[in-house]
Amino acid sequence: MEPIVAVLVGVLMAASVYLMLSRNLVRFVFGLVLISNAANLLIFAGGGMTRAAPPLIPLGESLPDAGVANALPQALILTAIVISFGLLAFALVLAFRAYQELDTVDTDAMRTAEPPEGKEPGAGVEKGKVR
Repeated sequence: MEPIVAVLVGVLMAASVYLMLSRNLVRFVFGLVLISNAANLLIFAGGGMTRAAPPLIPLGESLPDAGVANALPQALILTAIVISFGLLAFALVLAFRAYQELDTVDTDAMRTAEPPEGKEPGAGVEKGKVR
């Protein structure tokens, strides 16, 4: 089962990187969702994928029986899901507001804060000379 999950994590990571390298802001947000899901699956697979018993300690014992599931990766994944949902909500609102203000989802067209090419501050000034 682990090799299948490893291939799935690799495919999800590759797809998310492909989407995040796009100039489209919506594709970037989808890539962000995919990369968070791939990271969650990687943590889950790293915790061990066995059909073990739950980590319950029997009465009168101080340690659980052998062959129990590790609860720490599951707790980390639950926390990561909540955080990634908040990040997704923020990113969607940010992308929507950017689309409303700029009428585009192309990141190259969203360069309103940057000066146009050739109009950089200090362009045409030689080193050590003042205009």
